[in-house]
Amino acid sequence: MPELPEVEVTRQSFADRITGARVLVLRMGKALRWPLGCEPQSLVGRQVLGVRRRGKYLLLDLDQGLLLLHLGMSGSLRFEQTPGPAGKHDHMDLHTSQGTLRLHDPRRFGAVVFAPTQESPQAWKLLGRLGVEPLGDDFQAKDFWKALKKRKTVIKQVLLGGELVVGVGNIYASEALFMAGIRPTTRAQHISLARATRLHEAIRAVLARAVQIGGSTLKDFSNAQGESGYFQLEAAVYGREGLACRACATAIKAMRQGQRSTFFCPVCQKP
Repeated sequence: MPELPEVEVTRQSFADRITGARVLVLRMGKALRWPLGCEPQSLVGRQVLGVRRRGKYLLLDLDQGLLLLHLGMSGSLRFEQTPGPAGKHDHMDLHTSQGTLRLHDPRRFGAVVFAPTQESPQAWKLLGRLGVEPLGDDFQAKDFWKALKKRKTVIKQVLLGGELVVGVGNIYASEALFMAGIRPTTRAQHISLARATRLHEAIRAVLARAVQIGGSTLKDFSNAQGESGYFQLEAAVYGREGLACRACATAIKAMRQGQRSTFFCPVCQKP
């Protein structure tokens, strides 16, 4: 599943090229997770003012309204001057005066939703409960710790929930917890200020590094220019069950939490 770094890398790979473009045609294929919310032809002639990211959503700001795009479980975007014919799993083509933005989504858990404004019900339903951005100035260590003190759930699930801090998905939660030396099964409310501060720093460091090297390509992720990511090659614990910990040489362990795989070092990460 594309996580925050993959979505941000995707944004960076086409935002400059589509900004300023006029919409010529919007072609929608098979139904996605949610309906578009408007007639496709109503967007013809509108100008793309820019591309932002909120959590795992991409926001294409138009001169009237905005499009919210989500990559779902297996989606990816391409931006090309002259794309070939749409394939079986190509479910959106946004043809513009500067190129075509295409959504490829084999499992169709992604979404393309129009909203008149970011405060409208269509957008609020998707964005309204998201936590703070982990790479933004609003993500402060002490506030993070205070919020953790109110949560009885284990820390890995709190991170995945996205209500305190958004976009820390499965790969990066495992990596940040390793960097902070915290066992994934530790109750959030039991984490001290010092450990919460280390986790805060680890979240920012891990996500920033992932963005820097193009995100993670575990199966078929690539950005809007078709380029793969390389963070998985640097992972300390994720996907390394049975291999030696890079810090202490103990075998990395794996377990299931909330139907997701969790990887950790039983020595370096304390309960």
